[in-house]
Amino acid sequence: MGKHHRRNRNIKHSKLQAACAEEGSSYIDESHDQECDSREEMEQGKIPFPLAMWDFQHCDPKKCSGRKLMRLGLVKSLKVSTRFNGIVLSPDGSRYVSPVDAVIIDKHGIAVIDCSWAKLHDVPFARMRFSNSRLLPYLLATNPINYGRPYKLSCVEAFAATMYITGYQDIAKRILSSFKWGSNFFILNRELLELYLNCKSEQEVAKAQDEYIQRCEQERLARKDIDPMDIDLDKEFCNPNRPTLGMPQTSSSSDEEIDRITEKFENLSGEAVTSDSSDTEVSKDKK
Repeated sequence: MGKHHRRNRNIKHSKLQAACAEEGSSYIDESHDQECDSREEMEQGKIPFPLAMWDFQHCDPKKCSGRKLMRLGLVKSLKVSTRFNGIVLSPDGSRYVSPVDAVIIDKHGIAVIDCSWAKLHDVPFARMRFSNSRLLPYLLATNPINYGRPYKLSCVEAFAATMYITGYQDIAKRILSSFKWGSNFFILNRELLELYLNCKSEQEVAKAQDEYIQRCEQERLARKDIDPMDIDLDKEFCNPNRPTLGMPQTSSSSDEEIDRITEKFENLSGEAVTSDSSDTEVSKDKK
């Protein structure tokens, strides 16, 4: 009896393992199919300049957008000592990306440094060989990890933003189309990207960024100064669909209305008193 029970339990366990393996295999196949579809779409319109990345393996490989671009064959991995002559998006940069960088990108491409913001001190910037380092101006991330945070862009967002600002909008949209959340990046940052795109120099990009941040701060302070308890009761309780039945729009008209009603009431009261006195006199005469 005990042997038979253990045997049935082993059979059930084997079936469960097989089912889990099949489910995991189907998930991997589905993910693989999605990447294959993305690869085929990208091959239909190849990127006319190289994309590269220094990967310091600070990120989760399953969530890293740069790793996914490498699997799609769109980005080349660089060794620390490998020289890159294109635009390098680096947190250690001092100049902003601007439309004038399109000349360098067209010849040498774009590279990113894939590292954690919390581990910048571990990145060997001194050993890396590049001369065209750049910073991206103020933009909001839409990746699932840092959604809504300024400057905290993923690798693919950094590539796409640089392409958009330098005039390669179609390619920027194409590489972000490989991610479910990719289109949100352009929706959330459309105004900013257009501002930077229309600048003619790095200085204009910096100015546009500062003016936008200042305007946002002013709007935030203005909203903060609004008193939520400051309510206009005349507007709050009137019926805009039936203005004749609503409360008067101004205090002056309200006073006039009150005076008119009071006067009418007094006249009616006076007539009633006169009528009562006349009836009393008539009754006395009859007696």
